[in-house]
Amino acid sequence: MTGPHPIHLDAGDAAELAELLAFLADWLRQDQSRLASSLLSFVGNTSYSIDTLHADLARFGFLLGDNSTQLFGQDQP
Repeated sequence: MTGPHPIHLDAGDAAELAELLAFLADWLRQDQSRLASSLLSFVGNTSYSIDTLHADLARFGFLLGDNSTQLFGQDQP
């Protein structure tokens, strides 16, 4: 069995994906109470919360080259 193969994204595609992740993270922050109950209904238990999802989106955006605002809460130098 071979290991995972790296995936290479065009810089423009990575930037668009990072923007989409930031958009979703902002939406989660804006309407957290309604979305939390919807996520609970979808997942079926409390092991994966809105806060966890928000952190995952921020981390993925950071890995794609987002400016780190979503991950650290402020622009980093």
